Amino acid sequence: MRHLLTLALFAATPLAAQAPATVVPPPSSAVQKAAATITAADVGKRINIIADDSMMGRDTPSPGLEMTAQYVADQFKSFGLKPGGENGTWFQRYEIIQTQFDPAASHVGFIAGGKHVHADFSADARFLFGTPADKEVGGSAIVLGGTADPAALEGLDAKGKVVVLVLDYSKGQLAGGWNRVFGAVFGLEPVGIIILSNRDSAAWATRMKPPYRKGLRVGGDAGRAPLVDVNDAALASVLAAGGVDVAKIRADTGMVVLPAPGLKVMFDLKETELSKTTAPNTIGILEGTDPKLKHEYLVYSGHMDHVGISSGKADSINNGADDDASGTVGVVELAEAFSRPGARPKRSVLFITVSGEEKGLWGSDYFTSNPTVPIKDMVADINIDMIGRNWPDTIVAIGREHSDLGQTLAAVNAQHPELGMAAIDDRWPEENFYGRSDHFNFAKNGVPILFFFNGVHEDYHKPSDSPDKIDADKESRILQLLFYLGQAIANNPERPQWDPDSYAKIVQPPKPAT
Repeated sequence: MRHLLTLALFAATPLAAQAPATVVPPPSSAVQKAAATITAADVGKRINIIADDSMMGRDTPSPGLEMTAQYVADQFKSFGLKPGGENGTWFQRYEIIQTQFDPAASHVGFIAGGKHVHADFSADARFLFGTPADKEVGGSAIVLGGTADPAALEGLDAKGKVVVLVLDYSKGQLAGGWNRVFGAVFGLEPVGIIILSNRDSAAWATRMKPPYRKGLRVGGDAGRAPLVDVNDAALASVLAAGGVDVAKIRADTGMVVLPAPGLKVMFDLKETELSKTTAPNTIGILEGTDPKLKHEYLVYSGHMDHVGISSGKADSINNGADDDASGTVGVVELAEAFSRPGARPKRSVLFITVSGEEKGLWGSDYFTSNPTVPIKDMVADINIDMIGRNWPDTIVAIGREHSDLGQTLAAVNAQHPELGMAAIDDRWPEENFYGRSDHFNFAKNGVPILFFFNGVHEDYHKPSDSPDKIDADKESRILQLLFYLGQAIANNPERPQWDPDSYAKIVQPPKPAT
């Protein structure tokens, strides 16, 4: 599971639990036998392999990630799956470029009323993240500030413009609503984003001290708009000339959305390319039994990467047993169960373990942009990220309100009380988990999703997220539920259907799923 940072891309709203409205045929004896092959012992054994110290935290890229990818491929092969990667292999690889930001050669320019002020990166500006363009870019400003209200941004056209966020750090931490505003701003696809900071001189000096670390990004990707923090004390005259009163905006009790055509912001950001490498997604396919439906795919996904090594600690390896060895093992266990005699469904099933989730959903973004089977033929994605901890009898199913997959899940859940596992609605809509794991890249490309997640815990992104803390019995029961769910989806003559309102909000840009 990736950090939230400031990238809340879609805030789901909780709904009441859906009543089972879908009729699901009872599973055959062969399907029940296949489900029974998903055991706590198998789950525990496989998590101990993937989350072992020898995998060195499975960073993207790293030798441990490569070993994990090969382990998954070997498992897929042993089940009789077909390679679903590139050129007849089990793998799809994407390029990763290592870069170094060059502050001395970079600046941000503010132009208004005949004034032209440069904020340089030695004293007045701090590059936070994003992808610098290969030339100077910019546009007129749209100023946001006051009290955070993401709803106020609906319908705002920021393409070709620069979003300027007037934030108030005088009272310490920003209010939580700004996380969702940030996410909405990135979704508006501006040329760049400026944070106007009013930190005091000591806090700003401290912010400027750390050297810039080397950066990583996916090759061939236009990337994310650059985000730059600027000390507004250096810009008082040019902001005033552009009609931007930062004190008034900060004092506003509502959300300020102020087009400022008189203020132009230009980004001239430079970086050096240091090296290139690649990272893998591992993909296996079980072909369906129906001559027509086998050309459609149910997808199971989970990310096999984690956050690597935290240097300087006695226990420095972040094993990522729950995040997301539990999901990776889940995909492997499901592949084994579906490959059992009598368990192969009418539709084909694509099993994928992606990398780079912790870096920004890299692997799933690359796969959904460069799918090895047509994305229009993917009927659903069941994403598994962190299912081995917390309550023994409950798992959160995020996204169930956005398609009739929620009704199918409710029917399957009701049909299997013997599993002692209740799938419930999103308990933390304010955290925007809908936008924080790999299912989001499927959803925004028109594929209905369900995301299974047990919530974070005190060991999240720490070396203490270790195999001994996994509740393998719980995970095995969740996976049996997901196996029965997949059987229902992959054997249903009809494809899952989006809720129309959800489709309009989530799919980017709106396009048909068939």
